[in-house]
Amino acid sequence: MLHLLDYSDCPPRATGGTCGTTPPDPGGKVFENTADVQIPDAGAAVTSDVTVTGVSGNAPAALKVDVDVKHTYRGDVVLDLVAPDGSTYRLKNSSTSDSADNIIATYTVNASTEVANGTWKLRAQDTYRSDTGYIDSWKLTF
Repeated sequence: MLHLLDYSDCPPRATGGTCGTTPPDPGGKVFENTADVQIPDAGAAVTSDVTVTGVSGNAPAALKVDVDVKHTYRGDVVLDLVAPDGSTYRLKNSSTSDSADNIIATYTVNASTEVANGTWKLRAQDTYRSDTGYIDSWKLTF
């Protein structure tokens, strides 16, 4: 399921306004994908798409990428953001010493050379055997 959350009519956080939900970045547009995508154990990379529309110009120098990946050994997982033109931005490397569960994080990417509108992808790959997981959701905040 794909959701466009537009907080442009919400008052800034400083005024105490919430519009039902406090916007993550006053005035920012949020594009989200909440469809689960299974990550094969020690398999090929998989992607989850978000289509951005209605944003003029390029992406910001501080593009926010929020990820929620459920995984039984997060150190197995490599995450990349793939721009509409195919350029990739590494969000997270694998780490054999990171045995905790799940990746729930916000990454900031300088995507200012990328056109904002188009299909962006979160690419995930499990690089080791024996643990499994899936992309639960992710979003971009412009």
